[in-house]
Amino acid sequence: MTARPVLAATDGSPQSLAAVHWAAEEAVRRGTALRLVHVWPRPVGIYLEQLQNEGAELLTHVTHEVAGRYPELEVESVLLGATPVEGLLEAAADGELLVLGSRGLGGFTGLLVGSVSLALAGRSPVPVVVLRPDTAVAEDRAPGRATDVVVGVGDGASADEVLGFAFSRAQERGARVVAVHGWDVPALWAPPGTMVIPIDSATMESAAREQSAQALSPWQAKYPQVPVVAGTEVGGGAKALVDASDGAELVVIGRRIRKHATGAHLGLTAHAVLHHAHAPVAVVPHI
Repeated sequence: MTARPVLAATDGSPQSLAAVHWAAEEAVRRGTALRLVHVWPRPVGIYLEQLQNEGAELLTHVTHEVAGRYPELEVESVLLGATPVEGLLEAAADGELLVLGSRGLGGFTGLLVGSVSLALAGRSPVPVVVLRPDTAVAEDRAPGRATDVVVGVGDGASADEVLGFAFSRAQERGARVVAVHGWDVPALWAPPGTMVIPIDSATMESAAREQSAQALSPWQAKYPQVPVVAGTEVGGGAKALVDASDGAELVVIGRRIRKHATGAHLGLTAHAVLHHAHAPVAVVPHI
């Protein structure tokens, strides 16, 4: 098997086990291996060997569980001694996709998406899928229910990697692509007594639709068998994506690759979607 594996981070928590099963299904669809990754901290003292042994036992247990449920799947495992973020970033370099539970890997459990998941979504060299706590695997969903892959349509060439990921996942699932483009009426300020030309919202909406159609056109031609529903919504990209995510199987958003290590790696839209979407969210890095 030459294709790079799908990676799933696990620490034994229910959230991470849901991520493992979601990743296993994805690996089966792609025809690749599943690689389970457990990261354990390296304290100084007598607990080092104990933590390493516990991590190895956890990986053995989860590997057996996955192998029993997906007998056709090749399952690998990796045990790394590092901080969760640095260890999983190291593992991601050899993978095709990294799947995480929204909680259970560290950070603030009061948030829907913890600090570790946010850090990985913002820094991973490969796409990251973050699952909600209530995400169901395929056999748990209602039979015959139509599936949607929701994708945010960005500007110009930056949309290509994001749309390519969305259309490919939709084809694998026999799903349709729901492409959303959120836009806002810009706020205007002018000194008193200045004449301000009224904003034509209809013209702006028409321009947004045209921009979305241009971005989607080559991907519709490449994947003619994938149904596409395209729409625009006033109120911004985050609101449009969160609204469309209700009942969807996956939400796909982009994240621009930063050249500098400092500063925020996720924009406001990505943060909002990760915290509020009603479906798993895939964050796809692009230049």
